[in-house]
Amino acid sequence: MNYADLANAGVLAQPVYEPGKPIARVAQEFGLVPDEVAKLASNENPHGPSPLAMAAGRAAMGSAHIYPDGAGHLLREAIAAERGVEPEAVIPGNGSNEIIELLGHAFLRPGVEVVMGAQAFIVYKLVTRLFGATAVEVPMKGFAHDLSAMRAAVTERTRLLFVASPNNPTGAANEAAELLALAEDLPEHVIFCLDEAYAEYLDTAPDLRTAMAAGRKVFCLRTFSKIYGLGGLRIGYGYGDQELVALLQRVRQPFNVNAVAQAAAVAALGDVEFYEMCRRENAAGREVLVSGLNAIGFETFGGSANFVLTRVGDGSACFLKLQSQGIIVRPLDVYGMPEFVRITIGTQEENQRLLQAMQVWSGSELRPA
Repeated sequence: MNYADLANAGVLAQPVYEPGKPIARVAQEFGLVPDEVAKLASNENPHGPSPLAMAAGRAAMGSAHIYPDGAGHLLREAIAAERGVEPEAVIPGNGSNEIIELLGHAFLRPGVEVVMGAQAFIVYKLVTRLFGATAVEVPMKGFAHDLSAMRAAVTERTRLLFVASPNNPTGAANEAAELLALAEDLPEHVIFCLDEAYAEYLDTAPDLRTAMAAGRKVFCLRTFSKIYGLGGLRIGYGYGDQELVALLQRVRQPFNVNAVAQAAAVAALGDVEFYEMCRRENAAGREVLVSGLNAIGFETFGGSANFVLTRVGDGSACFLKLQSQGIIVRPLDVYGMPEFVRITIGTQEENQRLLQAMQVWSGSELRPA
């Protein structure tokens, strides 16, 4: 008898999430210098971590022999102040991915359903399947969530409904008024999970706190991995009704967020200068990539996040070709979009390198947009 014979059935059917290729691996495979590899695959902040967060993280290392604050008091208070909620309405996680898994522990089981977009963040589907629930994937409309179709997909078996706005990997955002209307229209047995991982890049982010205050079952997810540049520390959070958060606290592992991540996240929330610089540079970089890639002949959708979606014909071929030149992008076969790649908006230098490489790959001359 082997291990597979002993494993839960859901484990055997569970696909393995494949993150973007690490810089060191690509450099080794293609004989490149690691410092010259541009990773534009995982939507990381090309400007690095918040300087205030780095200083706080280094200071926290001085007490690394002591367990972190298991309840995350200071972090929850800082998040609550920033979000305008009570600390009891906030739960930090080892990345927002852990919060998604906590929702699975609390609410998912065989026989219940989870509604999501067909090209939404794949972890929604992975967590759903992990707990034996059924993923109901709704076709998207113009790369954004079709909220009317998602509402129509809700049944008496639905427990969670996920919307990411802006969406990953397509970058499209839904209108705030539409999201609020959906939150107010869902039946009481459905929890509306709004993933706000890229909300900081929006000019005006949707605000569902009024729906929360009115008693609607709304729960929001955020992360420090994107605009705050703390992806390597794995720190995110969820916020919503205190009763819901209390349930998630019951299934959370003790000390799930390390002390360095907690200290860095608190400091990052106060780094307004870094935050605004990242927003400005991201907006400028998006314009450069969209106009440049379209000029070469690659249809490109800028979206509202820190990446662009580009139709290249053969995403895997593009991915491999760019890798050989020290540029890592994200092919989207796993999302049923084999003709596309997702390209993180990089620094000015990285964006120009990407455009030059795409120009060579296409055989076209870069023409002014």
